[in-house]
Amino acid sequence: MREEESSRLKQLTAELKEKNREAYEQFVSRTSRPGYKNDFYGEVKPFADRVQLLIDAWRPLAEDWVSSKKPKYVFPIQIKDTYDNLAIVCVTAFQTDTRRRRFIETIKAVDYVLENILGQIEQDRDFSGF
Repeated sequence: MREEESSRLKQLTAELKEKNREAYEQFVSRTSRPGYKNDFYGEVKPFADRVQLLIDAWRPLAEDWVSSKKPKYVFPIQIKDTYDNLAIVCVTAFQTDTRRRRFIETIKAVDYVLENILGQIEQDRDFSGF
């Protein structure tokens, strides 16, 4: 994987980590409040569309990175699962019938994988001299 691709992967991973945090904040601070009504075209769709663009750009880079770098704590199935989980979380964060515990566990799982990727990219950079 070229340095340029590695930098792009790091940037996208950090952005996804932020979107994951935003989804959590949305759910905890707004969606779970009594009487919450979402604005599908004003809130949900723009957020979901932005996350979808990010994960569509992120997944091939992450898969290439895993296959070329063989990181210690990140596996190909985690990339697929994180992609799927982010696609779901970006919508369920706005749904009042979302099960709280399951949602929060999914957020934690996504954050774990993204944080591992960021940490491993930094470690790779430290060893390669960049």
